[in-house]
Amino acid sequence: MSESLRLLCVVAHPDDESLGMGGLLAKSAAEGVETFLVTATLGERGRIGTERPGAEIVAPVRERELRRAAEALGIRELFLLGYLDGELDRVDPVEAISKIASVVRRVRPHVVVTFAAEGGYGHPDHIAISQLAGGALVAAADARFEPAPGIELPEEPHAASKFYWMAWDESVWTAYRHAFGELVSRVDGVERKATPWPDWAVTTVVDTSAHRDTIWRAVGCHESQISGYARLAELPPELRAGLWDRQPFYRVWSTVNGGRELESDLFAGIRDPESASRA
Repeated sequence: MSESLRLLCVVAHPDDESLGMGGLLAKSAAEGVETFLVTATLGERGRIGTERPGAEIVAPVRERELRRAAEALGIRELFLLGYLDGELDRVDPVEAISKIASVVRRVRPHVVVTFAAEGGYGHPDHIAISQLAGGALVAAADARFEPAPGIELPEEPHAASKFYWMAWDESVWTAYRHAFGELVSRVDGVERKATPWPDWAVTTVVDTSAHRDTIWRAVGCHESQISGYARLAELPPELRAGLWDRQPFYRVWSTVNGGRELESDLFAGIRDPESASRA
C-alpha cells in the first residue's frame, strides 16, 4: 500500500515506552512505519538515582530523558498530556479522553497500543491510561463527540483499524523478577502483584531480536533510573532474550482480521489486505 503505516503508543510514564514497547517501536520505525507516542505524566514523583528530590527537579530531568529515548527509538512525534504522576485515575476523564482523541484524529494511526486492563502489576496509572486510551479511540471515531472545554479537536473523525494491549507472559515477567524482584503495587490496602498472561490468551508475538541494541540504547537514556535498570544488563542471555527478542500483545479488537491464529505483525490485515480474509 502506498500510504504510510502509522502506529500510536499511549503510556503513563517516561520509560514505559522503552521497557514496555521499545522493541515494537524500534522495529516499526526501522520498517518505515510512522511511530507516535503519547505520555501522560513525567514520572515526577519518582526517584533520581536513590533520592526523591521532588517534582520540580525530577520532571525536567525525566522529560529530557524521555525525548532522548524517543529519538533513539525513531519516534516521529511525542505528545505530553501534562498530568501528575500517580494521579491518572483521578483526572477529569472527559478532558483526558479529549486530549488523546485529539492526537488520534491528528495522527490518524492504523494501530494503537497501550497497557493491558490490569496495568501490568496493578499500577493505577497504567490501568487508567488503558481505560482512557480505549475511550479516546471511541471518541475519535465519533463525529458527535463533544470534547472538554478548551481542547481543540480536529473535526474529521478517525477510526483506528486495530487496538492492542501489552500482554506480558511468563517469559517477560521471569526476566523482570530476576532484575527487580517481585513487582508489587499496594492500592487501598490491597497488595497487587504481576500476573503473567497465559500463552493461549496472547494473540500476537512480534520478533524484535534484530533491534536489541536499539532497545537497550533507549532504556539507557533514562539515566536517572539506571540504578535499577543496571540489573537488567546483568541478566543471563536466556532471560535477556525474554525481554528484548520478542514482545507479546493482546488484540483487543480489529476491524480487519481475527481468529485464533497467532499474529507476528500488529499490521496484519492492513499491511497485507489479503491476510484479513485468511485470519
